Amino acid sequence: MAVGAADIAAVPSDGVGGNSLTRGAGKRDAARERRRSQLIAATIKCISRSGLAGVTMQEITREAGLSLGIVNLHFDTKQKLLIETLRSIAEEYRAGWRRILDGDRSAAERLAALVDFDFSTRVVQRGKLSVWFAFWGETKTRPTYRRICAEVDRAIDEELCGLCTQLVAEGGYSDVEPKLVAVTYSALTNGLWLDILVCPEEMDRKGARRICLEYLARIFPRHFDRGS
Repeated sequence: MAVGAADIAAVPSDGVGGNSLTRGAGKRDAARERRRSQLIAATIKCISRSGLAGVTMQEITREAGLSLGIVNLHFDTKQKLLIETLRSIAEEYRAGWRRILDGDRSAAERLAALVDFDFSTRVVQRGKLSVWFAFWGETKTRPTYRRICAEVDRAIDEELCGLCTQLVAEGGYSDVEPKLVAVTYSALTNGLWLDILVCPEEMDRKGARRICLEYLARIFPRHFDRGS
């Protein structure tokens, strides 16, 4: 159909039509993100219940309350959905750390806040912990899982090492190796998370937090109090 000058002149010059299209696209993007989050949350529940090997797309769609066709629009294979689920858990954890590290508190205050975060209800959830360790168990045969998990560990160790380096300088702890403390803290938290998951009657969040703070008090006695 030919378009004349009058037709062109009739088109609003203030972008109203464009704004409508933008709003429509924004709503679609928001709906897409909601469904994606819904699928990842359902996947976490299903993995914690059935394990990585046992979980199926049918189980996930039932848990999410979505059709398989809708799921395939977002993740065309189960493996892609699993990878995005792992990425989501990893990024959520790193985002929590970044919020603490970006603050203007002292190094000791930030390190104490990280301990609180690591054993908060946001992190210590049986579903998320079981899924995290399930993925870790597959890292030997799944390079993508290994890369994502290793990236988290590397970033955390670097941030911890930076905080410990500041504390060493402030407190004059000449015999303390920041890198060693950072790696030990990471190993300690992972071990305590596993204890909470496997032996909840013997280890809880409060006890795990106390153990980590006790460790830090032994390493940095001029910054942390024993029994705090």
